[in-house]
Amino acid sequence: MATYREASLPTGKFVDPTPAPAHSAHPEVGATSAPLKSASFFIGAYCKDYNEDFMLCKDENSNPAHCLKEGRKVTRCAMDLITKLRENCEKEWEAHYKCLEKHNQEYYACRKPERTLNECVFSKLKLEKVIPGASNTPIHLRENTIYN
Repeated sequence: MATYREASLPTGKFVDPTPAPAHSAHPEVGATSAPLKSASFFIGAYCKDYNEDFMLCKDENSNPAHCLKEGRKVTRCAMDLITKLRENCEKEWEAHYKCLEKHNQEYYACRKPERTLNECVFSKLKLEKVIPGASNTPIHLRENTIYN
């Protein structure tokens, strides 16, 4: 038999009392959600091998400390790509992630800057945006969409 219980909401913010391990201090990527989302498909392509090693490690052992070395490799790879994006396609990348910030992180409203970013990254870094599981023409390559 089900019982009724009053809802209770926390009154203050939660602070995890567990300190981070001292040996895990390594640099972070240093980008907010919009630049990371804008570069996410390119990070996936560029860092594929490191990401797969990390996921295999996580599958092998659920202890977070077990895969710190692989995690650092993924972070370094992402930082390397972000540096290359800044050096080669900064204007296009900035236009795309600022559009994402303005439109609540939705891709559909930012197809024009996305196309210019994809062209720049392909021409200068030889990376192509591939959407996993896309069977027909991906949305970012279609010419006649509702939102251009």
